Amino acid sequence: MGDDTDRGTLRGLTRQFPRAGRLDMILLRPARRVPMVSVASAEALAGRGLEGDRSAGPAVRPHGSAGGSKRQVTLIQAEHLPVIAALAALQHVDAQALRRNLVVSGLNLLAARSLFKDQALRLRIGAEVVLEISGPCEPCSRMEELLGAGGYNAMRGHGGLTARIHVGGTLQVGDAVVCEAVAQSA
Repeated sequence: MGDDTDRGTLRGLTRQFPRAGRLDMILLRPARRVPMVSVASAEALAGRGLEGDRSAGPAVRPHGSAGGSKRQVTLIQAEHLPVIAALAALQHVDAQALRRNLVVSGLNLLAARSLFKDQALRLRIGAEVVLEISGPCEPCSRMEELLGAGGYNAMRGHGGLTARIHVGGTLQVGDAVVCEAVAQSA
C-alpha cells in the first residue's frame, strides 16, 4: 500500500503492517453498571455504535462534526490484557471487566491512528465494517473498583482506543482486522 515515492519514509512506514489482526471478542454494554454481553456477531451502525450497546443511540452529529460521537465503539488490544494484569498484580484480567466493545489481536491498534493529518488510516473489520480511530480510551476511576488499588494506573496507556463507525455492517468473531490508508481528495 502506498506508492514507491515514500517507501522507507516515516509516511510510508506508517502504512505498512506485517499482517492482518483478528477480532477475538465482541462485547455489548446494555446499560451502565450491568454485566457486558459477549456475542458472536453484532451489527455496526454507521455514525452510531453497535446495535444492543448503550452507546448506539440515535445518530447525532454535533455542530461542525462529520462523524458523530468520537466514542461509538471502543477497542482494546488483546496483547495488552496480560500487561494490565501484571501491572495490577493480578493473575488474569477478563476483557469483559474492562468494558471495551471489541478485543483485537495480532494488529497494533495504536499504529492504526495516523501520525499525519493528511493521511487517514482506517480499520476494516471483515468484509463490510470500516472504523476510524478517534482517540485513546482512557481508563475511568471504576478501574480501581474492578482491578483493585492502582487499577487506574495499570490501565493508563493500555486502555485501548475509541472509534467512529465510518461504514456499518455485520461484525463476527474471527473477522480479519486490516489497517488501510485512505486516499485523500485534493
